[in-house]
Amino acid sequence: MNEPIVKTNTKNEICTVTINRPENLNALNSELLDALAKSIEEISTDNEIKIVIITGSGDKAFVAGADISEMTEMNPVQALHFSRKGQGLLGKIESMEKVCIAAVNGYALGGGFELALACDFIYASSNAQFGLPEVTLGIIPGFGGTQNLPRLIGPNRSRELIFSGKMLSAEQAEIWGIVNKVVEQDTLLAEAKNIATTMLKNGLTAIGFAKETIRSGLNMPKNEAILHESSIFGGLFSTFDQKEGMSAFLEKRKALFSNV
Repeated sequence: MNEPIVKTNTKNEICTVTINRPENLNALNSELLDALAKSIEEISTDNEIKIVIITGSGDKAFVAGADISEMTEMNPVQALHFSRKGQGLLGKIESMEKVCIAAVNGYALGGGFELALACDFIYASSNAQFGLPEVTLGIIPGFGGTQNLPRLIGPNRSRELIFSGKMLSAEQAEIWGIVNKVVEQDTLLAEAKNIATTMLKNGLTAIGFAKETIRSGLNMPKNEAILHESSIFGGLFSTFDQKEGMSAFLEKRKALFSNV
């Protein structure tokens, strides 16, 4: 019996999503994009899941890119729809209220790098490599890479990476501010789960609003973003978690957040 191309496993309110095409280095084809979108939609409405970790199957690749064998036969209209399908999936991840961590366990190239960028932050194994090599195929990144990477590391370094098609090591990606932490591969998932567990101790309602405020603020002029932040800040003073968190601080006890 064939294994699913997207596997999910939930334990202690943390859902690990594993992209499972190791024989193809977990390359993204239309079937996989649809399956991953379905999983993200289900996770988004599952109240038992608080934090999501996305990783790849095997020890070589997170996602080594989009599936070239499928793309090579596309006409311009089909390619446009494929790009929009990928962008739609990544938009679901970006806008999901739950925290989403990319645990990059090998190659994260092309669409795989773009998938990692759609997550809230990236932990990487020491053998991970990152790149947007689309220009070596005569195309450009099509799942948001030309927009998300410059917003993360600035346009100059993004141009260098996109125009050259070169790969960055995990260590260099950490220096450039793409990766939050580099660990050995056999501890990668444990490290991602450790930071997720730390987050679970905090007010998840506040974290969800912080995620939304950061995301929306990046697409606003700064003066509008500051006003948006203050509106969210003020609104949270109507919540149970704000009252519980501040009371616990003053009473020198552990806060018992609602986290629903």
